[in-house]
Amino acid sequence: MSDVTNAIMDAAERRMRTGGFKGFSFRDIAADVGVKSSSVHYHYPTKDKLAAAVVRRYADNVRALMDKESKTGADPSVVWARAFRSTLYSEGRMCPATVLGAGSLDLPEEVAVEVQGFFEMCVERLIAGGLSPKSAAELLARITGAMVVARALNDISAYDRATSELIGDVVVH
Repeated sequence: MSDVTNAIMDAAERRMRTGGFKGFSFRDIAADVGVKSSSVHYHYPTKDKLAAAVVRRYADNVRALMDKESKTGADPSVVWARAFRSTLYSEGRMCPATVLGAGSLDLPEEVAVEVQGFFEMCVERLIAGGLSPKSAAELLARITGAMVVARALNDISAYDRATSELIGDVVVH
């Protein structure tokens, strides 16, 4: 991937983390990257294709991280809860797939398919880590819901309170 392509995806991801699918335009992305809007269109002909590519890249990164962590033998509940907690400290402080998932009824099909694929991947990885399908779904709902509540309250400790049985006591930054 070229530097410009990565910069476009990075800018789109930052904006999606805070504003969802409707929270960005090609003009916004072009201004963020310092290119013309036509350059964004050259790399991604439609907003749908750009958003889908961002979610796909994010899912690939999460998959790689979780596959690496699973090799350590750590409890998958702890690994996933801590990973999602670290997202609260990242730029935008939200998982882009969670933001988009909350508005999935209004997403274009191509983007909705990628968001669904992200959550299916999460459940599959949790099951592969030893959780039952029910426990995997419950854990994913708990950590993503806790993330949404913490962000809405602008209080990361709300995430910690909701997940404390999973990740134990943590120092709040």
